[in-house]
Amino acid sequence: MTGEKTLILYGTEACHLCEQAEELLVGARHAIGGAWTYEKVDISESDALFERYGWLIPVLASPEGEELRWPFDPPALAEFLINCQL
Repeated sequence: MTGEKTLILYGTEACHLCEQAEELLVGARHAIGGAWTYEKVDISESDALFERYGWLIPVLASPEGEELRWPFDPPALAEFLINCQL
């Protein structure tokens, strides 16, 4: 889709909190739609990302660099998406 923004979900494999965050993203995508999608990035594959996010995951980042750190719930996610103009 043209003009679609991509959020980044930083996490790791076998991270139950990351799985919960992804479930919230999927729910928000179905509930509110919009011109956005997300991709998962495994911080264990990058020393720099692991150093930056380590124990903070999951972290959701906008294309503009805004971050939403765990814990977040549907209202916090909705506010983040609105603030990111998604």
